[in-house]
Amino acid sequence: MTMNATMRALDTTTGAIRVEDVYDTGIHDLWDACTTPARLARWIAQVTGDLTVGGTIAATFTSTWTGSGRVDVCEAPHHLLLTMEVGTDDEGQIEAWLSPEGDRTRLVVEERGLPLTQLYFHAAGWQTHLEDLQRSLALGASAHPDGWSSAEPSPAWRERWVELTPSYEAAVIAPAG
Repeated sequence: MTMNATMRALDTTTGAIRVEDVYDTGIHDLWDACTTPARLARWIAQVTGDLTVGGTIAATFTSTWTGSGRVDVCEAPHHLLLTMEVGTDDEGQIEAWLSPEGDRTRLVVEERGLPLTQLYFHAAGWQTHLEDLQRSLALGASAHPDGWSSAEPSPAWRERWVELTPSYEAAVIAPAG
């Protein structure tokens, strides 16, 4: 799998991670996998709520992260922007862009507003999520048949995240400023 994951400082305390990959599916199918609750539950999160612009959602990720968000942009099938933990000290954004590449589709995901000291954890997590998306698309089913909860991560997700984290930690960046 070709994957490009980067970490960058936004200021002296927060940063962003960006991951991308190209998938062997059309843009509309990949958009559906990224925006439909039943398909999201196959690879990244259990999501409930109003998935329209201005709507609020609740999510439990395969990593155990649990929280709320707001849909700020939903321009099918190319652009999605969520603001997570709106109005809290942990507020941040998750943004996704999809673009066709022949009969394949490129997905770029960026998460901003993360604690700079934890970027490597998130970079390893997002790479694992996108690998899980690849597996879910290939299987046409869940990449996590053992499930997960807010208290216990998906065993497969955790195993891969633990494997990737040291490489990202070794690539930690210096704060901006």
